[in-house]
Amino acid sequence: MFQLEFSSSDKEAFFNQVHQAILGVHGVAVQFIGINFLESLVSEFSPSTSSAMGLPREFHEQCRISLELDYLKMFYCWARDAALSVTKQIIESDTAVSEVKACTAALRLLLQILNWDFQYDTSGRKISINVFSAGVRTESASSKRSECVIVQPGPAWRDALISSGHVGWLLNLYSALRQKFSREGYWLDCPIAVSARKLIVQLCSLTGTVFSSDNGQTQEHHLLQLLSGILEWVDPPDVVAKAIESGKSESEILDGCRALLSIATVTTPFVFDQLLKSIRPYGTLTLLSTLMCEVVKVLMMNNTEEGTWSWEARDILLDTWTTLLVSIDSTGGNISLPPEVLNAATSLFALIVESELKVASASAMDDNSDFNYLQAFHLWGMIDPTETLEELYSLLLITGHVLADEGEGETPLVPNAIQTHFVDIMEADKHPVVLLSGAIIKFAEQSLDPEARASVFSPRLMEAIVWFLARHFPPEKLCLVFFGEHNQGKPVLDIIVRIGMTTLVAYPGEKDLQELTCNQLLHALVRQKNICLHLVALDSWRELANAFANDKTLFLLNSTNQRSLAQTLVLSAYGMRNSEASNHKNDLKNVAQQPDIILLVSSLLERLRGAANATEPRSQKAIYVMGFSIMNPVLVLLEVYKHESAVVYLLLKFVVDWVDGQISYLEARETNIVIDFCMRVLQLYSSHNIGKILMTHSSSLLNEAKTEKYKDLRALLQLLSNLCSKDLVDFSSDSIEAQATNISEVVFFGLHIVTPLISLDLLKYPKLCHDYFSLLSHLLEVYPETVAQLNTEAFAHVLGTLDFGLHHQDTEIVDMCLRALRALASYHYKETGAGKLLLFEDYSPDMVGTAADALFPLILCEQGLYQRLGNELIERQTNPTLKSRLANALQALTSTNQLSSSLDRLNYQRFRKNLTNFLIEVRGFLRTM
Repeated sequence: MFQLEFSSSDKEAFFNQVHQAILGVHGVAVQFIGINFLESLVSEFSPSTSSAMGLPREFHEQCRISLELDYLKMFYCWARDAALSVTKQIIESDTAVSEVKACTAALRLLLQILNWDFQYDTSGRKISINVFSAGVRTESASSKRSECVIVQPGPAWRDALISSGHVGWLLNLYSALRQKFSREGYWLDCPIAVSARKLIVQLCSLTGTVFSSDNGQTQEHHLLQLLSGILEWVDPPDVVAKAIESGKSESEILDGCRALLSIATVTTPFVFDQLLKSIRPYGTLTLLSTLMCEVVKVLMMNNTEEGTWSWEARDILLDTWTTLLVSIDSTGGNISLPPEVLNAATSLFALIVESELKVASASAMDDNSDFNYLQAFHLWGMIDPTETLEELYSLLLITGHVLADEGEGETPLVPNAIQTHFVDIMEADKHPVVLLSGAIIKFAEQSLDPEARASVFSPRLMEAIVWFLARHFPPEKLCLVFFGEHNQGKPVLDIIVRIGMTTLVAYPGEKDLQELTCNQLLHALVRQKNICLHLVALDSWRELANAFANDKTLFLLNSTNQRSLAQTLVLSAYGMRNSEASNHKNDLKNVAQQPDIILLVSSLLERLRGAANATEPRSQKAIYVMGFSIMNPVLVLLEVYKHESAVVYLLLKFVVDWVDGQISYLEARETNIVIDFCMRVLQLYSSHNIGKILMTHSSSLLNEAKTEKYKDLRALLQLLSNLCSKDLVDFSSDSIEAQATNISEVVFFGLHIVTPLISLDLLKYPKLCHDYFSLLSHLLEVYPETVAQLNTEAFAHVLGTLDFGLHHQDTEIVDMCLRALRALASYHYKETGAGKLLLFEDYSPDMVGTAADALFPLILCEQGLYQRLGNELIERQTNPTLKSRLANALQALTSTNQLSSSLDRLNYQRFRKNLTNFLIEVRGFLRTM
């Protein structure tokens, strides 16, 4: 707005009036209005809070950059000067004065400006306009509960923020008012105090090129100055905590904690610790530890509920420690920390553990607790073990996190810090980690005794035990001990298996415990082949497999656990010889011959799905034989249960999972067998009209639950996609030409079944939408002629769904549609010898390459249409300058970069570059906000 709407003289006159108002020339009331005006202006041009004005995106971007480069610093200085102009009156007055309101507004404006998302580089040059951005700052994902906004305004701000004495003035203002109103308890929470503290905390996160290049000395001086002013908010911690318990506001100590977090975020642990040593006999880390200890003590003393100040302070301080220690860990160890700091951190951890145990102990006697051990007196004499067991539960969780690094999908390992600390212990079985883990395993073994289990081992405690064992078995150190040359680990492995089977049989209905056992504990045992060799030799493992095949109790497990347990049992076959593995899997298929009741059949199918999901190169052939042997029973069940939608869905999902695991490994003969089987499944499904759905009903689907009736439709989509994947991933040794012909036939048949059932209303549901467009992109990339052979009505329906997908909010859906469109256009171009979305709507830059690949063949085969659409777009522009820019950009799109009419890889790359340059040039003024 500043650049395009007003002349320089008009802008200068306008802002001169605003400046005069802010300086207080026209009185305090007008001064307050002027400051609020600037606050509204900054808010309007901040990308995250700007209003939709129906103007081109480029206009908004130019205004934002103009404000940032030409005005933002000036506004900051005006607000600072406004606050300075009323400081004396506020400090010297014995009563409330109107200047307080103006000063508070100025401080609030200063804070808002520092929260601006600065967008130019460190040299002060303007960045290019991002024509793809939605204009909102994206916050990075973090596990921390507390966040601080890093402020990096660049070197142009050095005089305003660093060398002007601005920080000293702010600290002195707050300190003077704090001293003046020290007896007024309300003052700490009044607007001027809150605004001043927030600004101080924000200045703690100042970093980057705003500081001189002097090896960090200027920034360290800046942080030390702030830390010196903040100390009185938090130190000494015991005195501050006692004052809060006596009624003082906690807001100051919380802001002090936030300031420490900000400082930790912009410095190294070494610099962080050294800051305080220049004015105190101890470092900042020692202060942090002392403060944290005091907060934890308050929690322990009062059994404070979540949401109180001590809880919030603890979370902020824990985030501060995490910020510092993660930084240390990433540089490889704790060598930069002095011994006193390590000792302080050790003491702090011990206090945190003590605090958690006290909370656990207190909750044991709570009537609302999840469990109660008051009936266990006969095991412990007259001593009530409730508190001890609840503490043990917490200790298991704490120990689990300490002894193994986090690693979703990875084998947990003992942290490097622990391994290096005990590096002098040469005998592995004497290692403290092994000894501690062994003690926990011995305790867990007691749960196998029915009497002890009934008295002590509640489902809650068993969950902690199972979680611990799953997390730690087998870490690298334990594996070395348990499965070394003397096979000491076999008894341990046997205990763990029996514990797992006990949780499944002796704790019916405990879904969380059973899920931990099936999906984590037992599955963890088959991660390594050398463990499987020992596992399958155990009687306990054979008992588990036999119980899984024959014990009706295990048929009551939910479907997810059924699949997981079946997958685990099949994966354990790594440790068997081929004949043994075959017999092991036959336990699953033998039950398939007896579909007596829906529960039995459903449980069987879930198990077969689990076995199918265990397909890997070594087990592939055996699982193929399993699936081949039950092809006819599957067809029989599909016929028998044609009116049972739940069973039909499970049958289809088994076929989907089995084909998905097998198709890429199969030779030509086996592939034809699978294709014929899939064709029979589709024919049988179609003949019974199982999937017949009235389209008039689809609009009445008001919630996700009602879409469950379409799960079999999604399964069919997945089956067709899996068959298509044979041409993309194929490990067989045969030629795929004959296979491709057969696959295209079954896919063509399946497409005729599925396509008419896919309405635009159904595509609004994420799972079905994803599966449909995944199939469509597969078909058009692998078998474009199959889609081209559809009748006119069906083909038009496919194009309609593609148009729907191109406007979808999910970028993955859009990407699949663009790939499908590219394949269709390429096929059309070869047989005969989309740009609107990119120009006018929000798009990720990642989409441009895929869109270019789809648009290029379309332009080649429809050049006349391309010219006509381009001319229409040009004529819509009323601004002569923009019309010329657009015409030149359209000309360059198809003529620059040595682009030719060949659909080869080099030309695709050239057109991608041309399209990117085209969008950078014109998208900003074509889009509106």
